[in-house]
Amino acid sequence: MIERKGYLEEIRTGLGRGPVVALTGPRQCGKTTLARQLMGSDEATYFDLEDPATSMVLDSPMSALAPLTGLVVVDEALRAPGLFPVLRVLADREGQPATFLILGSASPELSRQAAESLAGRVEIIEMGGFGGGELRAEDLPSLWLRGGFPRSFLAKTERDSLDWRRNFTRTFLERDLAGLGFGMAPQAMGRFWTMLAHYHGQNWNGNEIAASMGVSPTTARSYLDALEQTFMIRRLLPWHANVGKRLVKTPKIYFRDSGIFHALLGIGSQGDLLVHPKLGASWEGFALEQILRAHRGEDAYFYAIHSGSELDLFFPNLGKGIEIKFNDAPKLSRSMHITMEDLKLKELLVVYPGKREYQLAENIRAVPLPKACFVE
Repeated sequence: MIERKGYLEEIRTGLGRGPVVALTGPRQCGKTTLARQLMGSDEATYFDLEDPATSMVLDSPMSALAPLTGLVVVDEALRAPGLFPVLRVLADREGQPATFLILGSASPELSRQAAESLAGRVEIIEMGGFGGGELRAEDLPSLWLRGGFPRSFLAKTERDSLDWRRNFTRTFLERDLAGLGFGMAPQAMGRFWTMLAHYHGQNWNGNEIAASMGVSPTTARSYLDALEQTFMIRRLLPWHANVGKRLVKTPKIYFRDSGIFHALLGIGSQGDLLVHPKLGASWEGFALEQILRAHRGEDAYFYAIHSGSELDLFFPNLGKGIEIKFNDAPKLSRSMHITMEDLKLKELLVVYPGKREYQLAENIRAVPLPKACFVE
């Protein structure tokens, strides 16, 4: 059992500060397990809106929820949008007799009603699968290959892990998207998702993908929106600054879970991964996701100019840049000097899969991935 103490502490802190906490993240990432751990030590009531019987009880949410005290957990709350105006009323009661933990497999922005009803009353915590900060350093290669979904990472064999991820993608396409209100045909969305794997780590080109699929750019964009809102895809925005250069202004696309990315490409083992043409892109996406999780709450962008210089991650509030290299011994490049000057960076870290930290130039260091996640 891998304990997820960081998330538990965040939830407890959030519930101590306000009446409602929303724990969001992809399906099967461990939200329900975490909620049950939290309930184990408190007076709590649990509703699962995927259970038809429970769903019927909450057809009259005020009658069901108003008498309750202590912690109330509502799983897959976005399936009942009429619940949120009631939560607003209950959250505003004097003395706060109950606190509410709502779980969801889609971003709160998906439900306009939820966002508007609970504005100022809800604290949002985004949860993912296992991350490097929860595991041992020697587990990172397995985490990279299998991804962070608990059942995939903890599977007995690589074959079991791959089979689980394939079943997950099938269920996600055939059931989960429809349950969350997306009306895409599973076959078309599956084709788009697989095609998108070939753009992992690249700039979004909706016109090209739309033409390949024989759909409109607007349709392709709606497919991308659905995958982003369900935490499958990360859309990393470019940094815009007045540096007197032609900046790249289209976002980059990354798979948030490396294991799902590998499953869609048919990569089932470490050996398959090491000879695959997407090896470098896979490492970049995996490292980027681990770093972003460690810097949760910080605004992050990429930076690129049309002449070729670019930076994989830029944290403007920290004055820090990160370049990700799948290389045994990264070296100093002209591009690094250009981005240091353009963005006035205090520090640039070059993240690579090695174990040794070393200086490349003043304020430019090569560091292993774990060090990049925890360095101040």
